[in-house]
Amino acid sequence: MIGLLFVILAALAPTVAAAQELTGSFGLPNADRTLTIRSTTDLAVMAPVIASYLAGRPDLRIDYEQWGSNDLYELTALNCRNEEAGADIVVSSAVHQMVRLVNDGCAATHRSDFTAALPAQLRWRDELWGISREPAVIVYNRERVPASEVPRSRFDLLDLLRPEDSPYRGRVATYDIETSGLGYLLAFADSLEASTFGGLMESFGRSGAVATCCSAEIIDAVIEGRYLLAYNVLGSYALARAEGEARLGIVAPADYTLILSRGAMIPNNGPARREAAAYLDYLLSPAGRKALEDALLLVRLDGEEGGLLESPPDAQTIQRPIALTPALLVALDKHKRGLFRQRWRAAFPVTP
Repeated sequence: MIGLLFVILAALAPTVAAAQELTGSFGLPNADRTLTIRSTTDLAVMAPVIASYLAGRPDLRIDYEQWGSNDLYELTALNCRNEEAGADIVVSSAVHQMVRLVNDGCAATHRSDFTAALPAQLRWRDELWGISREPAVIVYNRERVPASEVPRSRFDLLDLLRPEDSPYRGRVATYDIETSGLGYLLAFADSLEASTFGGLMESFGRSGAVATCCSAEIIDAVIEGRYLLAYNVLGSYALARAEGEARLGIVAPADYTLILSRGAMIPNNGPARREAAAYLDYLLSPAGRKALEDALLLVRLDGEEGGLLESPPDAQTIQRPIALTPALLVALDKHKRGLFRQRWRAAFPVTP
C-alpha cells in the first residue's frame, strides 16, 4: 500500500461495460474533487504515476478507466457529438485517432510553460500533447532463438522467414490491425517508412505469421515459447515484463525504430477541465517525467545515457518519431484505410 492517499477502490477485473478493461480509483473516497481519466495505458503501469501525483493532494480522487484504443476513440467521439460529459482527460497510444478527435473539435485548449516546452512534433494546436516516449521493438525468446539468429533489423527478420523450412514459420506474431488502433498505426507508419514493408507482408503471409491482440498476451506467448518472436511490440510493456523474466529479449531495430508518444487530450465537455490541465502539466514537469521514466513510459535507446534496450552490433539505431500532426489523418482516410486492410488481410487471412 502506498500510503493513505493511494487507495484502489475498484476490483482489477474486466467490467461488464462494452469496452472498459479495468477500472480503479486512487485517493480518498470522500475527496472534494474528482478527475476522470480514460486511457489505453495499463492501469498497473500508470498506478505509480498517479500515486506520485496525488501525494500531497488529499482533496483529489482520480478515477481511472483502461480501454482498448478503438473503443476509447468511439466513446470519446460519441461524447463529443452528443455534447455530453465524459472523461476529463483522454490518453491513447492510437495517436492518429487522437488527431482526428482534435480535428473534429472535441478538444479544449490549454497552454502552459510545460506544454510550450514540448517539441513541435509532440504538440498540436495546444489541444494534443505527446506525454511518453516508447519504441516499437522486436521481442524474442532468449532460450529458443540462437544469438546468431536474433533479428537486429527488418532485413534480418526477412532472412529468418525466407526459407521454406524456417523454424519460425507460424511462430512470429504482431498486433492485429483490425482490433488494435495502435497496431494499425504502427503498421501504417511502417508502410510509409520502410522499403521492407512489402517484403514483410509477403513473408508474414507465406510463413503463417499470427496477427493477434494485445501487448501482454503477445509478450507472454513469446516468453512461454508459443511464439519465438514478435514484431512491433511496444517497448515500454516489454521492458516492464523483462524486469522479472530472463527469457525475454528486446531489440530496437537498427534500420529504424518507430518512437510513439501517447497523445493526451482534454475533452471540451469534461467537467473537471482545471484538474485535467493540472494533471497534464504534472506529466510534463520534471517530477512527472521522472515518474513516467520510472514506469518505463519514457524509454532511452542504445547510445543514449541510461539506454535500456539491446544495441545492434556496429550500428546506431535510427529513430523515427511518430509526430502529432494532421498528416496522421491520412491513416484514417476511408479509401486508404480500406486498401490497407485489404493488403493486410492478404497476409493475415485468419485471425485467431
